[in-house]
Amino acid sequence: MKKKSIMLILILVISSVLTACGSYKFEPSLNIEVQDFSMTNQQNEQVRLDDLKGKTWLAMFIFTNCTTVCPPMTFNMTEVQQALEDKNVEDYEIVAFSVDPEVDKPEVLADYLSKYNVVDQSKWQLLTGYEQKFIEQFARQSFNSVVRNDPNSDQVIHMSRYYLVNADGTVVKDYDGATDVPVETIVADMKALIKESK
Repeated sequence: MKKKSIMLILILVISSVLTACGSYKFEPSLNIEVQDFSMTNQQNEQVRLDDLKGKTWLAMFIFTNCTTVCPPMTFNMTEVQQALEDKNVEDYEIVAFSVDPEVDKPEVLADYLSKYNVVDQSKWQLLTGYEQKFIEQFARQSFNSVVRNDPNSDQVIHMSRYYLVNADGTVVKDYDGATDVPVETIVADMKALIKESK
């Protein structure tokens, strides 16, 4: 048992040294093509999938009236962004799809984002401007993610995951976005993907 513990510690030390040395190899765990879209962001500008091609991005599903996972997910994403900035990672986007587009107009999304300590708002695309049915099928087809209205409240049921999308517009990995966010892994994965796309 003691031998196993020592081996595990050695593996962790070696992997962290390799990461620090820049030898980190990104391993995808998903392969889902994001469907084409044209949506409106918090600045009332059109954002298309083509606008994100060539960039690595992190996606999530949120809504401004959320009383459960969305506030911690958004806060945690600001922490991820701070870690990216601390590592001088620049060529990325953060994309949040509203699952309550009737309520989440561009100005509502802009106000929501302003409540968080965001290190660089220009990297954030909070998207709306579509029907509820659209986001339900889009989440399922493009992210293998669940979005549906709760018939008993004004809340929307959705998953609390972050989705890593490569420069080709393919979802390649996902992470817990609410409780146990692997910030260092996300940063290492994004750095490796950005390097690959150059």
